[in-house]
Amino acid sequence: MLGLFGKKKEPETLLKKEKDRYGGSGFDPTGLERAAKAAREIDASAHARLAFDVIQAREATKRLEHGTRQAAYEMRAREYEMQSVGKEGAEARQTLAAQTDHANRQAEYADQLERRRYAANLGAQRDARAAELQRHEASLARQEELRRRTLRYEAELREKTELKRAEAEATARARAERETHDLSLARMRAEAAERRETLLRSIGVSFETAGAGLRAFLGDREQMARAVGIASALALGVYGARAAARVAGDHAAARLGRPSLVRETSRASPLDALRPAGWRRLLAPAEAGGALDGVVLEPALEKRLGHVAAATKNTRANAAPFRHVLLHGPPGTGKTLFAKKLARASGLDYAILTGGDVAPLGRDAVTEIHRLFDWAATSRRGLLLFIDEADAFLRSRREATSEDLRNAFNAFLYRTGEPSRDVMLVYASNAAEDFDWAVNDRIDEMVRFSLPGRAERARMLRQYLDEYFGAGDIADAKLDGAVAATEGFSGREINKLVVAWKAAASAGAGGALDDATRAEVLDAHVEQRAVKSGWNALAAA
Repeated sequence: MLGLFGKKKEPETLLKKEKDRYGGSGFDPTGLERAAKAAREIDASAHARLAFDVIQAREATKRLEHGTRQAAYEMRAREYEMQSVGKEGAEARQTLAAQTDHANRQAEYADQLERRRYAANLGAQRDARAAELQRHEASLARQEELRRRTLRYEAELREKTELKRAEAEATARARAERETHDLSLARMRAEAAERRETLLRSIGVSFETAGAGLRAFLGDREQMARAVGIASALALGVYGARAAARVAGDHAAARLGRPSLVRETSRASPLDALRPAGWRRLLAPAEAGGALDGVVLEPALEKRLGHVAAATKNTRANAAPFRHVLLHGPPGTGKTLFAKKLARASGLDYAILTGGDVAPLGRDAVTEIHRLFDWAATSRRGLLLFIDEADAFLRSRREATSEDLRNAFNAFLYRTGEPSRDVMLVYASNAAEDFDWAVNDRIDEMVRFSLPGRAERARMLRQYLDEYFGAGDIADAKLDGAVAATEGFSGREINKLVVAWKAAASAGAGGALDDATRAEVLDAHVEQRAVKSGWNALAAA
């Protein structure tokens, strides 16, 4: 076979001989020799330049092949990287989905926990309110039992005191009589002897004089008839005048005099002209308006009282029997104010009395009860009789502390047993549960007054501020804090708060009420109410 330049290759035997010649030194120079020989042959050959170009072309081809393989390797690397990025993106999406799902489960679990906690709090609050209500009811029961025991103890104590006082007076009188018995007996004997002697002498003289006059009188028939007629006429005149005066006095007292049980009334009488206050009341202009004008109540209660007022007015117009009403609830919630306005709006007179005024009358209580109803029946317009603190008088007869009070209670039941077209009874009480069953039977309608809510307190504050300070003097926005702070206040307490603001403004410079003074007075009233509530709680315990 020819080589690259047309010459035959050396036989393999020669190469083997050369290799064997240097085999003992461990270094084989045959390769170098062949390379050197090939180089000499290339240099000597005419095709050396062409061989060099071929070698360069072969090297360039190898470089291109190497570059192609390198590009293929890089493309595979990029594909691998892209596959890795895709896998990482898929894994990231899976991770994000897993994280989102985990977060959703955590949020759902947290929401369930919050719902359970809220439900547990509601249950705890409900149980706490129920327990507080039970404690309050138990406290009221204990307070009522304590009050009843106190009343019984006071009655027993008064009875024992009266017995001991009577025994002491009887003992003292007996002792004094024993000490002065002998002296008194001697004096009485002397006085009796003297009176007997004087009487005997007087009788003797009288008989002598009477005998002479009687003989002369019986001897003159005309004089005797005249004397009998004069005596008869005199006796008839004296007894007739006494009876007429008694009847006239009772009639005048029933029509003109106000009963002692009545504390306040709109009914005018001729006796009012004798008092300056009566003249002012007689000359004052009549008040106009409805039964609920100026009375701030919650909407449901206001609607119900409007029905009561309309029914009362129509009852008076139709001359039908009046229905008796019970107003019960906390003090200061507008019961008395509504009763007055109900009477005026219905065209009735009104009279106010308190249940606590009956017991001090003692034996005169029965007479005053009858006098009260007789006086009420003489009103030409009809009379609304408002009994405030009615439970102090109309409580169960088993709890009556005296016979006089029971008799007065029975007299009241007698006068209210039948429907009346002249008198309408309106009871007001903070403890209506203490009423006797017979009084409950006479009540036709019961209305409960509750403490004002937030909206009602805001209306009350606005109304009283306009009354004491002028309309719009204090903006509504400044009252939000006062409305929130007066939670649990009655209408009377809110009125007192505004009066205190007016007093504080009058004491300051210019008569204006600044924010600091208003807040200070409000805090003082809230603190005072808390102290009073604490006292009530201690009394109830």
